[in-house]
Amino acid sequence: MNLEQLTTEMQHNARRIQAMVDGVGDEQARWKPDAETWSVLEVVNHLYDEERHDFRTRLDYILHKPGEPWPANRPQEWVTERRYNERDLHESLQNFLDERQQSMDWLQSLTDIDWERSETAPWGATMSAGTMFASWVAHDVLHLRQLAELHREWIVRQSEPYSTYYAGEW
Repeated sequence: MNLEQLTTEMQHNARRIQAMVDGVGDEQARWKPDAETWSVLEVVNHLYDEERHDFRTRLDYILHKPGEPWPANRPQEWVTERRYNERDLHESLQNFLDERQQSMDWLQSLTDIDWERSETAPWGATMSAGTMFASWVAHDVLHLRQLAELHREWIVRQSEPYSTYYAGEW
């Protein structure tokens, strides 16, 4: 595993997420194409909570707290329980960026990391530190794709009654 490359990717991902949110107004931030899809605001707040309650925390448990039960993480429920879609987008983005910086500082403080160290996750799977870290980096990209899909769908809806077919297949 190329730790330097992956941590650099995490820094770039934070800037990519920021770029995907720049210029999004309040209406678009809260807009959802359907009841099951998250809004831009919900995605950003999910990333914020995942940054502080999931990946960094759980990687720390794998590396430094063997055998201790992992804290609860309920990302689907938190969207509504924590009222993500009622928050301010720019404040939410800044919260995520601040947490990402804390994560970067924490990662840089680690020495002699045993990426093979494993723990049993609450769902029963064995999770190595390396898998947790690689998943953390990949998680950003999943939500970058989700933000791109939301932007595209927003454009399609704003363009009605005209079609966007000439742009190419999605």
